[in-house]
Amino acid sequence: MKRRSFVGQAAAGLSGLAALATLPAAGHDLGAAPAAPRPTTDRASWLSTLLRIADPVLAAAALGQLKATMPVEAAPGQQEGRRAVTHLEALGRTLAGLAPWLELKDVPADEAARQQRAAGQARQAIAHSVNPQSPDFLNFNLGGQPVVDAAFLAHALLRAPTQLWGKLPAATQAQLVQALQSTRVIKPVYSNWLLFSAIIEAALLKFTGSGDLMRMDYAIREHQTWYKGDGTYGDGPDFHWDYYNSYVIQPMLLDVVGTLVAAGKERPELLETLRARARRYAAVQERLIGPDGSFAAFGRSLAYRCGAFQHLAQCSLQGLLPEGLGPGQVRSALTAVIRRTMEPKGTFDAQGWLQIGLCGHQPGIGEGYISTGSLYLCTTAFLPLGLAPSHTFWSSPPQDWTARQIWSGQDVKLDHAM
Repeated sequence: MKRRSFVGQAAAGLSGLAALATLPAAGHDLGAAPAAPRPTTDRASWLSTLLRIADPVLAAAALGQLKATMPVEAAPGQQEGRRAVTHLEALGRTLAGLAPWLELKDVPADEAARQQRAAGQARQAIAHSVNPQSPDFLNFNLGGQPVVDAAFLAHALLRAPTQLWGKLPAATQAQLVQALQSTRVIKPVYSNWLLFSAIIEAALLKFTGSGDLMRMDYAIREHQTWYKGDGTYGDGPDFHWDYYNSYVIQPMLLDVVGTLVAAGKERPELLETLRARARRYAAVQERLIGPDGSFAAFGRSLAYRCGAFQHLAQCSLQGLLPEGLGPGQVRSALTAVIRRTMEPKGTFDAQGWLQIGLCGHQPGIGEGYISTGSLYLCTTAFLPLGLAPSHTFWSSPPQDWTARQIWSGQDVKLDHAM
């Protein structure tokens, strides 16, 4: 369907809160939160932790009460400015990590009820976020920050096209398209931000058949010129010692190009080049995880916690782990990171919302652009929950990761550049 007729359908169709009425009422068909079984495996532990993180966001947003309910923690003097953008941060980032599990078919019986409830809440939340008549109508185009978190929402849609797009009512789909298109007024910073505009356009291309190819091509071409070698890109022309290759650059670049290739609008050879670089960076990421699950705390945005390993998680999800790096080894390493960053006292406040910090509550670690909603990027470490329990990522026996092997005196293979 062409974009003009698609958006026009919304204008002629349901309006105001009527768009929400076509979704099941939160707390009714979705039911009360099913009791989670006590974790007995890595997968059960991961899912329990992910839902602990996501539940406050989903529960409030599904009722149109995210703005009214979520606290806004920020650096001194930044709270009011962040209040205008942090709710889209929370929704987009939570769904970006949750999406592969929501999309998983044939989930085991002990996950099914929780998956159904979370998916229903997510659709309710999206409906409120794009409906101008909802108290939770979110900011997609005022200031610069909304393009960032509209991009994480777009990434979530690409990761769960059935659950987070296909099952939305037509009127909500149209409002969502309008919201994503409205971000075009924002000029992205000449950095990894180019990929935010690009992935929004990739989602529009996939779901409406019409995305801005120039925005996508520009982001791709610039990142090719910013490639520094050995699996790593600059954040703009300069190289930065931080985790932005994992927070943003490689996951979004792979999925923008993958979407274009699937649509017949980009060369498959480019995607293979990007995947080769991604495998190398995944190997580097695994070696960054210390024997106790800690990792070197350098660079910006450390308050994203285990989200620093989104790239390794996405490579696991997409079957891109390099040769010699077994899934049981990566699962054990990521499990250690998740526990090290999510279990310390102070990670959550008394109502279950995340607080600023890397290991507990550390307000001083949050830059001026960090606020409560920002912190939900940590959910992207959980992407492999989109793999079935029978997949080797989950079924392989636990295995020491590289740092544990080395620092316990085990013999290991050499590491080398691409």
